Amino acid sequence: MDPITLIPTALLAYLLGSVPFGLVMARVFGLGDIRKIGSGNIGATNVLRTGNKPAAALTLIGDAGKGAVAVLIAREVAGESAAGIAGLFAMLGHCQSVFLGFRGGKGVATFLGTLLALSFPVGLAACATWAAVAAVFRISSLSAIVAALLAPVWALIFYHWHGAVLVALMTVLILVKHRENIARLRAGTEPKIGARR
Repeated sequence: MDPITLIPTALLAYLLGSVPFGLVMARVFGLGDIRKIGSGNIGATNVLRTGNKPAAALTLIGDAGKGAVAVLIAREVAGESAAGIAGLFAMLGHCQSVFLGFRGGKGVATFLGTLLALSFPVGLAACATWAAVAAVFRISSLSAIVAALLAPVWALIFYHWHGAVLVALMTVLILVKHRENIARLRAGTEPKIGARR
């Protein structure tokens, strides 16, 4: 990709990824500022802690959808390389949103949506990994961490090696955003899915 294509692709994907659907849905459903509820995270897991399942579901769809849409539009307009860049920057936008003072969510739903759009088999394998770990342990963060760690492997098997490198960069972002969760997992204090804080 040449810079004339790369820069607008990255910027537009970042702006799309920056839309904080959790914050929007919490306000639409009258739940207040989601950043002051539960863990303070803007993602679907924390929205679910309010007890409002429709709001959580719409947050999940919105966060996953913005990653997928960024990838699909970039692929259609500028090709496969642009699609990968768009996915990475959509994730970055979610995690460091310009609309939230460069704060944001942990990127899991956007990560999975991005993977599904980049390579459906990779995304499906990552979602299945998340679901399997969640079914056994009922801990969202652990499910996300395991899914993220295995995603580059799935990309190497089902996609291609430079796609696996891109997915590995996304995995690093997921791990950085989950460093507090990792500490709580080690301490045995991480809450389970659906638990209120």
